[in-house]
Amino acid sequence: MSHQSDLIATDIEAYLKQHERKQLLRFITCGSVDDGKSTLIGRLLYDSKMIYEDQLMQLEADSKLVGTTGGKFDPALLTDGLKAEREQGITIDVAYRYFSTPKRKFIIADTPGHEQYTRNMATGGSTADLAVILIDARHGVLTQTKRHSFIVSLLGIRHVVVAVNKMDLVDFSEERFEEICEEYRNFAARLDLPDLHFIPISALDGDNVVDRSDRSPWYTGTTLMNFLETVYIGSDRNLQDFRMPVQYVNRPDLNFRGFCGTIASGIIRPGEEIMVLPSRQKSKVKEVITFDGKLDEAYAPLSVTLTLEDEIDASRGDMIVRSGNVPHSRDHIDAMLVWMNEEAMVPGKTYLFKHTTQTLPGTIDTLRYRVDVNTLHRSPAPQLELNEIGRVSISLSAPVHFDAYRRNRSTGAFIVIDRITNATVAAGMILDKSGDGEVRSVWDDDIAATEDEADLSAVSGDERAARFGQKPVTVLLTGLTGSGKTVIGHAVERKLFESGRAVAMIDGEAVRRGLSRDLGYTADDRSENLRRSAHLAHTVNDAGLICIASFVAPSEEVRQKVRKLVGEKRFLVVHVATPIEVCRNQDTKGQYARADAGELRNFPGVTASYEAPPDPDLVLDAAEQSIDQCADAVVELLKSKGIIK
Repeated sequence: MSHQSDLIATDIEAYLKQHERKQLLRFITCGSVDDGKSTLIGRLLYDSKMIYEDQLMQLEADSKLVGTTGGKFDPALLTDGLKAEREQGITIDVAYRYFSTPKRKFIIADTPGHEQYTRNMATGGSTADLAVILIDARHGVLTQTKRHSFIVSLLGIRHVVVAVNKMDLVDFSEERFEEICEEYRNFAARLDLPDLHFIPISALDGDNVVDRSDRSPWYTGTTLMNFLETVYIGSDRNLQDFRMPVQYVNRPDLNFRGFCGTIASGIIRPGEEIMVLPSRQKSKVKEVITFDGKLDEAYAPLSVTLTLEDEIDASRGDMIVRSGNVPHSRDHIDAMLVWMNEEAMVPGKTYLFKHTTQTLPGTIDTLRYRVDVNTLHRSPAPQLELNEIGRVSISLSAPVHFDAYRRNRSTGAFIVIDRITNATVAAGMILDKSGDGEVRSVWDDDIAATEDEADLSAVSGDERAARFGQKPVTVLLTGLTGSGKTVIGHAVERKLFESGRAVAMIDGEAVRRGLSRDLGYTADDRSENLRRSAHLAHTVNDAGLICIASFVAPSEEVRQKVRKLVGEKRFLVVHVATPIEVCRNQDTKGQYARADAGELRNFPGVTASYEAPPDPDLVLDAAEQSIDQCADAVVELLKSKGIIK
């Protein structure tokens, strides 16, 4: 329903035009069981006067019969409409509610909290702009809270409100609120949640939902409703890459031929040059037509008909794009898959893949890993069961035209359909990393190559060891930014050089200025930077030298790949475990401050995780030991391992 407005009585047409121009915000509520998702939505609608009187009377009557509030008004019954939901006091299916305020229109999806209904949550969040994640103030961050947060990140929902609910049951304790916020931030640092906010609420009593609560004077932030009305989502839309999958060719008579479809992203105007994929034929837009007439420009997500200046063959499944800005077109893709069927995923089985307006047969070649959403760890698995998430490689019968999901939701998403039952069994999100032919791990290829080429040199390793009086080894100094690992590395290099040893140092930042100049700081880019550097260290060791390598190297999984590439017998790990408070004080570039402000994403220790080595060869603390003492400890380690005498 809509809000009350004086225009309804005085000028209904003006009111409708005003209502039509309002921006639409789609959001979901999610979290663990009994965190109060349905109650929050009911309270949101009740306090903002969005419930009809007959609805309200029925809810009050139902509250006495099946409510969970002891006969008092139960807002949760507004969305929990199924009989089974009211009997059990839980949400089973996704419930949608539509309402508006003077500032915005809203579509709310109330998603289930139980693990067995995770697929329903993924469905509800697939079109959302914002997620409200509820946490029970008594219980804190639970397993299902983490599961839903991971799916929110996976679905590319940029704006997240963590509503700490049932604050009335902990006497609106500021200390408890901050404790939960810190617990959630530590977990969310490993996720892609760029816009994160925390609000203390009581959904049952309405505190900080629509109106500010007097029971939390220490909270100076906004109410939930005010945040929903003001959060900026304009930049979330992709208006750069024009994509329009052709849904229907409109041919009412001999004089008209138009290509109909919904604009997935970007903007189009008459006179602009376009290209039709896969034929790659070019033309110019003659007219942009809608039911209401011709437009000077059209943008996502309008449904339009385009007429072209030239006669071009195009049909359903083709895609109209700008000639200078085309998507990827491949028949092999890498994707994250959310499995939604009771029957497990079978690699090699033929499924139907629906992508935009195309439906193609194909197979899931390999399941590269399964994600444990509770710990975010990746593990090998033979198949995906119901509600499980994994990364897969897919082969299709023909190329699809796509962008990475992070860049374009519409052209980066697909669903998987069982050919026999016609049931939707999975939802997929296409990743940036994809290629022609079989997709393989570059790490595995490099490891195999170094093993094959180990004996190609005309000078043996024993000869080099005899010449230099040392064994080749790579010493990886790993630690947080500002821990002192690079300074320690240079000190070790100097001590070894002065004692007559053949030594070289590789610094992560120096590699980034040259060999890895094209890389950023995502987890994948950090992994690739280490892969290249490990290859370099392997070459240095092959020449008989000791290699000192200084890298943050936050992932234990990647460090183990470096160990395998360099060689088990010539790889040592030194953890420079300087406390993060000291690292912050030693940060001369202001990186920690920028990470705290949200300007630096994927910054280990702040906005991304740092996994300390579980079994390092040596642990140093630059806060307790001098640089000279740390360097001496590394030299002693090399002596104890028989690298030098």
